[in-house]
Amino acid sequence: MIRVLLVDDHAMLRAGFRTILESQPDITVVGEAGTGADAVDQASTLLPDVITMDVQMPDMDGIEATRRIVADPRVSSAIAIVTTFDRDDYLFQALDAGAAGFLLKNAGPEDLITAVRALAAGDGMLSPEVTRRVLARFATTPGSRGRTDRHDAPEAVAASAPGTATRPSSTTPVVLAEPLTDREAEVLVLLADARSNAEIATALYIGEATVKTHVSRILQKLGARDRVQAVVTAHRLGLA
Repeated sequence: MIRVLLVDDHAMLRAGFRTILESQPDITVVGEAGTGADAVDQASTLLPDVITMDVQMPDMDGIEATRRIVADPRVSSAIAIVTTFDRDDYLFQALDAGAAGFLLKNAGPEDLITAVRALAAGDGMLSPEVTRRVLARFATTPGSRGRTDRHDAPEAVAASAPGTATRPSSTTPVVLAEPLTDREAEVLVLLADARSNAEIATALYIGEATVKTHVSRILQKLGARDRVQAVVTAHRLGLA
């Protein structure tokens, strides 16, 4: 069962989200919060699998609440920012704070359900359009590399020497314990295409459990907090 915490200062919206999510047999809402501070407290108490987080709230905004929740070693919740405002500053602040997804409130009920399931499964949740905006933003940062031919990408990453990758939120090099394997490089290329674990498994003819293992190792080697950061790193390595 996927355990969800709903965070929004509008009770009617929380009620609507609860109705949508609890119509599914594999999802239950374990709590609601109307402020960022309350969200931080409930996250550490309830330890939900997924948190849907509004941005503009009294007391503490959703970006700061996300940052504090991610910093809490007791909490491993995946956080999706759900907002009315399609603003790049919200998007990039949310990703920098540690959010694993970004969803607009005008999305359909199925999009919300899909997002919750994706985050619970360890997948990032960015639409292709948002992914392109993220990559375009980081493509202009100092130290970023231009696009290279995708056919050369796996070999390029697999052969990368320790210290050649860069952390998405910084131009400081990430020291890799070891280079990516050929298979990990293939998985990273597909992550950069916003593929889910199931889609990667199908594309590479391997099991989803194997994909999860590869993703975990990729994040560890790249020093990335989540799949979204891994995508940005893939772009800087010339894979996207």
